[in-house]
Amino acid sequence: MKQTCELCVHHCALDEGQTGLCRARANRGGTIVPINYGKAVSLALDPIEKKPLQRFHPGGMILSVGSFGCNLHCPFCQNHEISMAGAGELRTEDVSPEALAALAEELRPRGNLGAAYTYNEPLVGYEYVRDCAQAIHARRMYNVLVTNGTIEEAPWRALLPLIDATNIDLKGFTAAWYRRLGGDLETVKRSIELAAEQCHVEVTTLLVPGENDSEEEIRALTRWLAGVRRDIPLHLSRFFPRYRMTDRPPTDVKAVYRLADIAREALDHVYTGNC
Repeated sequence: MKQTCELCVHHCALDEGQTGLCRARANRGGTIVPINYGKAVSLALDPIEKKPLQRFHPGGMILSVGSFGCNLHCPFCQNHEISMAGAGELRTEDVSPEALAALAEELRPRGNLGAAYTYNEPLVGYEYVRDCAQAIHARRMYNVLVTNGTIEEAPWRALLPLIDATNIDLKGFTAAWYRRLGGDLETVKRSIELAAEQCHVEVTTLLVPGENDSEEEIRALTRWLAGVRRDIPLHLSRFFPRYRMTDRPPTDVKAVYRLADIAREALDHVYTGNC
């Protein structure tokens, strides 16, 4: 029987055995399930600043876990090897929520704060993030989420009480650009607004030359973000040719600094990445 996944804006209608656009959710026995549940592709202890989070327990470390799959198809994806992969295409390690929480606690002496769900798009494995987050909180540690924010409102609201800090990608500020990436700008804006009510939020925008890097767009983006909260940190990052977008040079460093100055007209905390 065909079932519809209600997790994100795509609402994939899947026949039995079929996998959705994200490559990570499928119809199995008439139920939509995350086929990447507990299938870790990457597991590492990272500096918290690498997420990037500059103003959430700076100097700390965070146990970072990622799997496969993503519900966008950005042609410039920096982690396309795992985000664009599906089941059986990568080597994975089985890591249950309790095993992840136990490892996080074991790493406390090395400065570990908790767990971060990152590398691919973690929300396509929503149930795993939820279950891990509950296990991490039970050990009085922190949950960090690095996400594109492309999730429907109800599951997002249900998850947020378990999240202590999030970095949300705001990939630009036009509906047309988001359509090219397979997403929806208004959905991401809502995700940022709701998160800002409940947890520490930072935002990242990757500056793609000729696409989302005009002064007008950055000014509009930062004024909107300041309307949510002007103390939300914004990370402006350089684009480097990757995946299906190798036809242009990296973002000019001077351009990043110029756009950062524009962002500071509206925001209290602006950081430049990979400069």
